[in-house]
Amino acid sequence: MLDNMPRGTICIEDIEMGMTRHLRKVVTDRDIELFAEVSTDRNPVHLDDDYAQDTIFEGRIAHGMLTAGLISAVIGEQLPGHGTVYMGQTLKFLAPVRPGDMVHAEVEVIGIDHGKRRVQLDCRCLVNGKKVLIGEATVLAPSRKFD
Repeated sequence: MLDNMPRGTICIEDIEMGMTRHLRKVVTDRDIELFAEVSTDRNPVHLDDDYAQDTIFEGRIAHGMLTAGLISAVIGEQLPGHGTVYMGQTLKFLAPVRPGDMVHAEVEVIGIDHGKRRVQLDCRCLVNGKKVLIGEATVLAPSRKFD
């Protein structure tokens, strides 16, 4: 991973509207192979060059959920970070991610419920400035009161 923000925890008491965090990562053939192994999703559009050439993608693509996993990494490592509990996520896949693509995954705070410790996040992944994934996440943020 490249150009990533510091890892750790931002407690609900310190989260502000508009806060953003991000990471950048090149998706490799090995990432795709490992994701296929762990998820058991061995769809040949991800793993077989010849097969994938004859699809609408005209080549291999990464699993959509591998890309979504980068959003999870930003949430779990940076904003809010360690101690965060995922409550829900919507996703819309706009374009394929291919082996060798640099993915920029970013989350932005768009809602805060301090009483319930809930944070709503706008989520997006881009390749070369083009959105490939968008969505929203709701998370339970850690609190200093419970540390």
